[in-house]
Amino acid sequence: MAGVAVFAASGALVASRKEMDLVGFGLIATVTGVGGGTLRDLLLDRPVFWLDQPVYLLLCVTVASVLFFIAPRLERRYPVLLWADAVGLSVFAVLGAALALKAGFGLVTAVVMGVMTATFGGLIRDVLCNEIPLILRREIYATAAAFGAASYVGLSLLPMPTWVAEAGGLVACLVLRSLGLSLGLSLPTYRPRAGRHYPLE
Repeated sequence: MAGVAVFAASGALVASRKEMDLVGFGLIATVTGVGGGTLRDLLLDRPVFWLDQPVYLLLCVTVASVLFFIAPRLERRYPVLLWADAVGLSVFAVLGAALALKAGFGLVTAVVMGVMTATFGGLIRDVLCNEIPLILRREIYATAAAFGAASYVGLSLLPMPTWVAEAGGLVACLVLRSLGLSLGLSLPTYRPRAGRHYPLE
């Protein structure tokens, strides 16, 4: 539930930057909060979590309503958005991987589910708000989710309490994403050779 709330907050903050109305806040917050989990449940052939527990939808709307009134008081909304998104990314990366393992899927599938759960809601948010999705930028984003999910999966194979593995995966993702935000670390991008011409087809 914490991950849904944090991701919903990141969606509401994007809505505030786009100067949306209260309905827009609620829509973007909800899509961001439950989007990744919805895709995960559909792919894992599980009941979609918010259909069984609509309290998650209420949580998203509540977060959106609160931020609709307090967002103007946040002088630097974009940094708040990025850090809220980083926390949500970390929580969902571990949760997605954990549910995949619990459902009996393999290690690689668990990591993929962690990445999808962590990034899909933000992807929909950015597309709806006409932003370049974070997952497609040079920033360390999906890489952090994969690192966190893989760390959790690896730790879960060791003889230790489940919560330790979960905490380890969450911290791994959050630390890597934090380094990207704080130090400006990014992945290399493709650069064509100088003077190369790509004719129109």
